[in-house]
Amino acid sequence: MSKDKTDSAPSPGPTEVDQPAAPERPEHIERARFPIVGIGASAGGLEAFEEFFHHLPNDCGLAFVLVPHLDPGHASLLTEILQRSTSMPVVEAENGVAVGANSVYIIPPNRQMAIAHGQLWVAVPEVPRGQRMPIDAFLRSLADDQGDQAVGVILSGTGSDGTLGMRAIHGAGGITLVQEPSSAKFPGMPASVIHAAYATHVLPVVDMPKVLLAAARQLTNNIHQSPEANAASEANAANAGAIDAVLALLHASTGHDFSHYKKGTIGRRIARRVLQHRLRSIDDYRTYLAAHPEEGRALFTDLLINVTRFFRDPEAFKILKQEILPQLFADKPADYVFRIWVAGCSSGEEAYSVAILVRELMNETRKAFKIQIYSTDLDEESIAKARAGFYPPNIAADLTPDQLHTYFLHEDAGYRVRKEIREMLVFAVQNLIKDPPFRQLDLICCRNVMIYLEPELQNQLIRSLHYALRANGVLFLGPAESIRTHPELFTPLNGKWKFYRAIAASRPKRAMLLGDLSWQTGNSGRAAKRVAGKLEPTNLAELTRRALLQSFAPASVVTDTAGNIVFVHGDTARFLRPAPGQATLSVVDMALESLRAELDAALHRAAEDGTTTCGRQVSAKIDGEIRNIRLSVRPLAGADGHQLLLVSFQEDTPTPTRQASTAAVDRSSAEMRRIEELESQLARTWEALQSTIERQQLANEELMSSNEELQSTNEELQSTVEELETSKEELQSINEELVTVNGELQANSDHLTKTQNDLKNLLDNISGGIIFLDQQLCIRRFTSEAGELYRLQAGDVGRPLADIKSTIETHELLIDAQAVLDSERPGEQEVRTSAGKSYQVRLKPYRTLNDDIDGVVMTFADITARVDANARVRTAQLFSESIVDTVREPLLVLDGELQVIAASRAFYQRFEVAKEESIGRQLSDLADWQWDLPAFREQLLNILPRGAAIEGFAVEANTHGGRRMKMLLNARRLAGTQPLILLTMEEVRSP
Repeated sequence: MSKDKTDSAPSPGPTEVDQPAAPERPEHIERARFPIVGIGASAGGLEAFEEFFHHLPNDCGLAFVLVPHLDPGHASLLTEILQRSTSMPVVEAENGVAVGANSVYIIPPNRQMAIAHGQLWVAVPEVPRGQRMPIDAFLRSLADDQGDQAVGVILSGTGSDGTLGMRAIHGAGGITLVQEPSSAKFPGMPASVIHAAYATHVLPVVDMPKVLLAAARQLTNNIHQSPEANAASEANAANAGAIDAVLALLHASTGHDFSHYKKGTIGRRIARRVLQHRLRSIDDYRTYLAAHPEEGRALFTDLLINVTRFFRDPEAFKILKQEILPQLFADKPADYVFRIWVAGCSSGEEAYSVAILVRELMNETRKAFKIQIYSTDLDEESIAKARAGFYPPNIAADLTPDQLHTYFLHEDAGYRVRKEIREMLVFAVQNLIKDPPFRQLDLICCRNVMIYLEPELQNQLIRSLHYALRANGVLFLGPAESIRTHPELFTPLNGKWKFYRAIAASRPKRAMLLGDLSWQTGNSGRAAKRVAGKLEPTNLAELTRRALLQSFAPASVVTDTAGNIVFVHGDTARFLRPAPGQATLSVVDMALESLRAELDAALHRAAEDGTTTCGRQVSAKIDGEIRNIRLSVRPLAGADGHQLLLVSFQEDTPTPTRQASTAAVDRSSAEMRRIEELESQLARTWEALQSTIERQQLANEELMSSNEELQSTNEELQSTVEELETSKEELQSINEELVTVNGELQANSDHLTKTQNDLKNLLDNISGGIIFLDQQLCIRRFTSEAGELYRLQAGDVGRPLADIKSTIETHELLIDAQAVLDSERPGEQEVRTSAGKSYQVRLKPYRTLNDDIDGVVMTFADITARVDANARVRTAQLFSESIVDTVREPLLVLDGELQVIAASRAFYQRFEVAKEESIGRQLSDLADWQWDLPAFREQLLNILPRGAAIEGFAVEANTHGGRRMKMLLNARRLAGTQPLILLTMEEVRSP
């Protein structure tokens, strides 16, 4: 069985984020009420980003977090560029900002980013530039924070950044979209995810929004359902029946039964397959599964959740090394065989992590136990990857530089586990539920397996693990798992990180063997009903088989073709012993000295030609006596297609009859003398052979010494290659960043070209001249209209304006321009050219986007028509004033507010007032408020809006000289565009 180890990145925020141990997140952590999409890209990603958002509706209800590879020393223009492709707000992420729907967030340059509880956290990266994996780091944290609601997208780019992040999202049950490599400008990153089989959808960027929106609808429905409602929905009869039907088909096609797995997890995985194939329901998927047998393998792989990482939960592994392993190592003899089982090891990262810790601890404590680490998983493909021990470069983020250098070899495409660690482990395919466990184990690591099983199966598994442990052995579980229901079997050592010590069984192991463990009852579905007092036939068969094997089968080992032991059956201690020096699993090195030559030859024949050696008798000294050993070597076919060898040892025990007959032989007979002679010859031949073997061993030692020297040289060369590879990675990273920057600059250049075109057309169509000057008053740019004031040509750009002859009369504009530069205040002048034209000149500071003054802008507006019109108006005004001044009666011109606009000379003379005391004042304020007549004022105010007139309104007024006059007032609206009132005053003289 495989397990999930959903990757997570610690938040660089003020507090470390608690990491859930499985896709089912703790209930106290509330997810966002909308899906969050993490998008990673590198070289060529800018075009993909623009195309993606161009086809995405602005009210999609999603949040997008973009993690491109940016130049750490260059300010990014990506925010500005992408804002042109979408109306959603595009902003650079800030520390602690809460992610909102219909928004786009971009990682800042030279920052690493993570998400926790719906908030983004950014920090300066500590990893060197060439080794940073920002996409992996963010997508891991997204998977950890959002679980099966996370969405990951990988677009164009080189390298493998993003692969492990997509692995985390895929393992958490989320949706993963990858750009089709043929449509990507740089296919490296998409191809890496596809090759690792972590892509749920592979499609061009233009098709991604449609699939993403369909997935978002499903995710949103899941988000807005409470856990109770969701569980109830999944448990309804129709849906549960459809899931059971799918599992039945899967069982028939693969032989693996998932009926005891939690229906919530199974249902979500099946729903993802439904979405991936764009089907409507689980019933449709059942039909599809029945018609496409290859889909069974894909569903099987999805259900296994093969996601892991090196040293996940570093604090737990720290406890393992500092507290648990020292306790287990204590009081163990030097020749002790330390046995570990990593159950559900997936692709081997956790198993190798345990091996590295054990090796580090033995080096530190100077102990050299023989270590046997059994690593098992249900998935054959995962076991094959684990056996290869080859991992992508991204694992550098999970290991210390010392661990990476000491225990891994750097190759072109990643890292390979060194031989000294690989030889500590044996990988095998095993069904943790059905198959018998290993025995007499000191430590079992079974992390994040039980969280997917229903309680009935959990209880069986716990008892099976207890059965496999020695007394006081330790069980290491995942953070979300517990065995509190079995206090009689285990006592806790560390409650937070789930370390438990096995309690010695209160009943014999044989009694447990007859219990209800699923691997004893041949469980192939739901728990079989038991008949009281009777054992199942399968139990009797299994029990009989075990008893016969124990009593009659010879001691045997299974080896690979190189002779390394992978499995031991029976007591081989009489024939095999640990070889002195460095620990080894070679059966030849561990065999008794008298068996080695024959055993080596038999292994060679079996490995090369498939020849079986059966019952070959070899004499060996055992317990001080010469014994006859029957040696057999048979080829075996491994489950994964690899050839294995079965080596059996069977000791011949002399019978009393044979001993008596031997004693009865007459030692004086010729036959006996011949036998003694042959035995003597045989002894001499044996001695000669031993001498030859010793010389051969000496030659082998010399060859080994030479080989060690060559290995040392090779390691030095390897070190040089690693340094070159590091430099290559840094250069590749820099190249990717430069490609990204170049893309941004190209997009910005295109935008500037469009802006330049717009500006050119704008300037060409503006009426009036414009001249742009720099701080030295040299010409930057000008329009053709400016040629009427300065005789400018295209080649004058860059020349001082003072060198250009002007047609302006008298006025010197350059002095005003310098004043604008000095004061940073605009100026305005009216000038006239020698051609008789008038211009209004505005001088304003030339301001940059940063509001810095970098020159002067001179604009020229042709006001010749206005100046001429003003002159004509002035002439007409003088003409009118002359006419008015000839009239003998006083006249006033008022505006709508009854303010004096003009007055006749007769008015000034009659009332003995000056022009300054009248113009601009209210009528009621004249002549010491003698004109403040409410009735008259009301009639005046009705003239303009109603078109009324006043005829013969009688008033009395005094002059400044004290003379009192009686006057008749007449008023009406003046014809014209302006609303004005003409008020005439006629003095009534007494007869």
